[in-house]
Amino acid sequence: MASGCKRGCRTIALTLLLLILAAAAAGAWFWQRYNSFADQPLQQITQPHSVEVASGDSFARVLRKIREQGVTAGSDLEWQALARQLDAAGKLKVGEYALAPGTTPRDLLVRMRDGKTLQYRFTIVEGWNIRQLRNALKAATPLKQQTTDLDDAALMSKLGFAGQHPEGRFLPETYVYTSSESDLDVLKRAHAAMDKALAEAWEERDPQAPLSSPEEALILASIVEKETGIAEERPAIAGVFARRLKIGMRLQTDPTVIYGIGSRYDGNIRKADLLTDTPYNTYTRAGLPPTPIAMPGVDALKAAVKPEPGNALYFVAVGDGSGRHVFTGSLQEHNAAVARYLVTRRQTLDKAKQQ
Repeated sequence: MASGCKRGCRTIALTLLLLILAAAAAGAWFWQRYNSFADQPLQQITQPHSVEVASGDSFARVLRKIREQGVTAGSDLEWQALARQLDAAGKLKVGEYALAPGTTPRDLLVRMRDGKTLQYRFTIVEGWNIRQLRNALKAATPLKQQTTDLDDAALMSKLGFAGQHPEGRFLPETYVYTSSESDLDVLKRAHAAMDKALAEAWEERDPQAPLSSPEEALILASIVEKETGIAEERPAIAGVFARRLKIGMRLQTDPTVIYGIGSRYDGNIRKADLLTDTPYNTYTRAGLPPTPIAMPGVDALKAAVKPEPGNALYFVAVGDGSGRHVFTGSLQEHNAAVARYLVTRRQTLDKAKQQ
C-alpha cells in the first residue's frame, strides 16, 4: 500500500509540475505578446488620422472608433488590460487625438488619459486688417465658426467690447486651438494678448513721445506696421511720424488713404484718392486717423512709444526691392531721394525683365 501511494503521489506531483510549467510557459507567452502589442507601432496606420473621444464615451465605444480607423492590432482583451495597467480605463479625456504613423497603443492611451489632444495653429499676420483676419478665420479648419454671420459691431459685442472698433485689437502671433474650439475662442485670446502687449508698451513709453493715450499708441503702431518693409526700420519710421505730430505737419502716409478707400482699393493710389477727404486721409487731415488701420505686432507697438530720435521728416523706398528706405530732413533732400528711387526702381524692373 505504501509503495502504491508513493507511485501515485509521484504521478500526481509530476502532473501538477507539468501543469505549472505549462501555465508558466503560457503566461510568459501571453506576457511577451501583450508587451509586444502595447509597444508595437500600429502597422495599419500609414497616414495621419484622428480619433475623437466624445462626452459619455465608454472605453468600448472609444475602442470601436479606433477600429474604425483601420486598426486591427491587439484583441479587445489586450486593449482593456493595457487601459487598466495605465489607469486609463474610465479616465479618457474628451477631445480629438492624433493617430499618426508610429503610434503605439501605449502612446495613444496615455495621451487620451492625460488629455493631450490634437492641436491646430492659426497665425494672425502683422499688418492684417480686420477684413483679412476674418476671412482667414473663415478658412481655418477644423475651427468652429461662430462669428461668420456677425458684422464687426456685433462681433465686438459678442467678445464683450461693445462699441469698440475692431481694427488693430488682435495681436499678431500664432494661436493654438483644438477641434472643440471656435473662431470666437481664438479672437478672445488674441484680443487679450493685444491688451496686454499694449499696456506693457505704454508703461515703457518715452515721455517725450507725442502720444496722449494707449489708443493713440495703437493707432500710430498700426501705421508704422504698414509702412515698414524691414523690421529694424520701425523705430526710424516711428520717429518720422512722431516729429511730424509734434510740429503739426500732416502724416501724409499712403496706407491710411488705402484704408479709407476700403474694399474699393484696386492696388493703385490715384491723385484723386489723395485729394478726396476721408477721416483716414492723412494728406487732407492733420494728426492721427480715428482708429488703427491694421494689426500691429509687438515690435511696432514698442517703436511707436519709443520712436528713434533724429531730424528726419521724410522717407522713401530705396527702390531696389530690399524694402529699405532713405530718411531725409528736408523737402529738397526728399525730392532728390524720390528721383533716385525712380531711377533705381526702373533699373530694377528692367533687370527683372531681362532675367
